[in-house]
Amino acid sequence: MSVWSMAMRSIELEQGLKVRFPGQDASFADGVEIGVLAALMTAKHPEFDREIALGNLEQARALGRKLGYHLADQELAAVDRVRVTFRARSLAPKLRLVASAG
Repeated sequence: MSVWSMAMRSIELEQGLKVRFPGQDASFADGVEIGVLAALMTAKHPEFDREIALGNLEQARALGRKLGYHLADQELAAVDRVRVTFRARSLAPKLRLVASAG
């Protein structure tokens, strides 16, 4: 395995589909990961999960807050990777009065 392939990170575009960008640095990969999350959020997906770099977690969480999502779950996927699940914030439930029969 060459030095380039060891340093090159796979980016998950959708579940089961990962791509690499030869010759690009880590900041490029970080930008692509955040861009994929932003695209999913602006497309109004109610829930989705992706694997991202651990270093992108706080930026992903902040992006989610601004676009109406919350980080519902996170699980360590590798030493420097985390699998995150985002869910759209639900609307407040409509309350109704229920009378007891007793």
